[in-house]
Amino acid sequence: MSSSVEDRRTGNGSRRSSGPDMRRILYRETHSSRAAVSVAAAVLVLVLAAYGVLESGVHALGQPAWLIEPQVAAQRIVDLPAGIPPLLLAATGAVLAMVGLIFLLNGILPGKRARHLLAPGRGPGSPAVVVDDEVIASSLARRARLAANVTPEQVMVVVSQRQVLVNVRPTSGVPVDQDRILEAVRDELDQMHLEPAPVPRVNVAPSGVIGA
Repeated sequence: MSSSVEDRRTGNGSRRSSGPDMRRILYRETHSSRAAVSVAAAVLVLVLAAYGVLESGVHALGQPAWLIEPQVAAQRIVDLPAGIPPLLLAATGAVLAMVGLIFLLNGILPGKRARHLLAPGRGPGSPAVVVDDEVIASSLARRARLAANVTPEQVMVVVSQRQVLVNVRPTSGVPVDQDRILEAVRDELDQMHLEPAPVPRVNVAPSGVIGA
């Protein structure tokens, strides 16, 4: 009896391990990779470390420095900003601050792509669909255009992670019902079941365009 129980546990474990990790796949599809920034940081550290070892080895052998003596470089760093023009010092500081800010933001920000999950399945075997925000914006623009009775050029939709902004320029002399457009956009979003669910907003321009 114990062997049959172990066989069932082993079978269940193999079935779990054989299937794809859907949560990890969806995360990779909706978040940008940090591999490029990580490789760049690792290469930068390796280059600086290799240069330090090279200069230290050359100094230990009593040979002239390849670029600069380690003691001289350390002393110049301590003496900053003496001996360096203010303009060059400011430019160097700005570049270093920008590089540091890039690495900091890549480490702190979630790095989400312009994508949403469309009608995600709740079951273990349910399919999951990832849709670009441009496709979502196109569908919402079509629905808003029909509700406002305007041309495609008069509607612009911007989709972000938490918000949908619909900008409508009405035709001169033809009133536009803002609440009707908002209701149509909400209905389209409800049918999509996006995750995360963005909040729609509708802006109607005060000045219209001349109709054809």
